Amino acid sequence: MNAIHDDTAGVGVKIALETTAGQGTALGCSLEQIALISEGVKEHSRLAFCLDTCHMFVAGYDLRTEQNYLDLFRRIDDTIGRKNLRVIHLNDSKRKLGSRVDRHEDIGKGTIGVEMFRLIMRDESLKDIPKIIETPGDIENIQLLKSFV
Repeated sequence: MNAIHDDTAGVGVKIALETTAGQGTALGCSLEQIALISEGVKEHSRLAFCLDTCHMFVAGYDLRTEQNYLDLFRRIDDTIGRKNLRVIHLNDSKRKLGSRVDRHEDIGKGTIGVEMFRLIMRDESLKDIPKIIETPGDIENIQLLKSFV
């Protein structure tokens, strides 16, 4: 990333580090790993963070209750900083908590359920952050998410 930043000096584009499911030897399945990766980057102002709900869940972050949701965002504040959260991928999961297998499912039809998505959509601190759905049932997912607001 430092080499990319050097080669693109003066360009106002950021690199978004996205959480991973932790499959195989992939890095970035914990907030601490994302923070460690970002520590090695000289130009922190050119980094951003992308939270993928499915990836976080299968990496072991239980997002199914309000308390766990609040705990997650406290951890984000303590590790990478909420100000660096620039995009959220809203995906339910076909796989179970901690499985480390990245398989997206339509919202409310997977193992995460709807509560965490309801919390995200109602969270005023996240209202200006773009949210992307990466599942086949996009129209139905959008309608469901809008109903939570």
